[in-house]
Amino acid sequence: MRIFVTGATGWIGSAVVRELVQAGHQVTGLVRTAERAADLVAAGVRTLVGSLEDVARLQEGASEAHAVIHTAFNHDWSRFAENSVVERRAIEAIGATLEGSDRPFLVTSGVALLAPGRIAMEQDVAPPVSERFPRASEAAVRELTARGVRATTIRLAPSVHGLGDHGFVPRLAAIAREKGVSAYVGDGLNRWPAVHRLDAARVYRLAIENVTAGPFHAIGETGVVLRDIAAAISHTLGLPLVSLSAEEAPEHFGWFAPFVTIDAPADSRHTQAVLGWSPQHRGLLADLADPGYFRVEPAGSTD
Repeated sequence: MRIFVTGATGWIGSAVVRELVQAGHQVTGLVRTAERAADLVAAGVRTLVGSLEDVARLQEGASEAHAVIHTAFNHDWSRFAENSVVERRAIEAIGATLEGSDRPFLVTSGVALLAPGRIAMEQDVAPPVSERFPRASEAAVRELTARGVRATTIRLAPSVHGLGDHGFVPRLAAIAREKGVSAYVGDGLNRWPAVHRLDAARVYRLAIENVTAGPFHAIGETGVVLRDIAAAISHTLGLPLVSLSAEEAPEHFGWFAPFVTIDAPADSRHTQAVLGWSPQHRGLLADLADPGYFRVEPAGSTD
């Protein structure tokens, strides 16, 4: 199968590309620069240089593919709303190209804001786009499916972990280094679901090969307690572990405070049953015990 993957050199996308190639698929990857394409070319992957704002490139990749997997997103979370608008336009452009065909389209979303305070399930419907819930990927998918596009969603955990991670947990570690303490809020019992990125990549492959209706949850652990994550950071970096009040959190964590305090457990039993998938790699806390885990600083990326 010829598959077009956006964000092909990103944290998730690169793992998805490797999984697809190993399974015998032909992959075209969207990358931001020619320099970033070198590793993909060496692996036999065709590349297109462009961004999520490059509609012509997106439609070129989609028009030549049997299926499309969208993993790209600008992970500068301080500009979450603006980046969500860019992503929605990209999804709409790809969907318009696929409309009228039977070619599947997997779109990446997340569970962090899906059902705060309770366990999120695959059948949960994402809230309407708003200031609190700005990411519009699922809304865009609903609009495409209403027009007959064979689109569905892969929802990721807030922590998609593995060595080289530059997401939520390394963001916490960076703040800990800056402030001199590893902190959590209140009793720290709020939960983040987690998944190893190689396990997440298999969800994408199985979903695109089986082409069943989603959404699917790439969730390996239902919820890891934030206090335990902060404790792991404290141990690895040799910093004091402290509890902050809700009033202290915004000053300490800045724009990241809402993510630190959210309770967002999620279930993946339906995904496991439908796709025949189960997590095979080590869990988040086991990953965080690796001495090399926090060597990579967090950075925004459109991959």
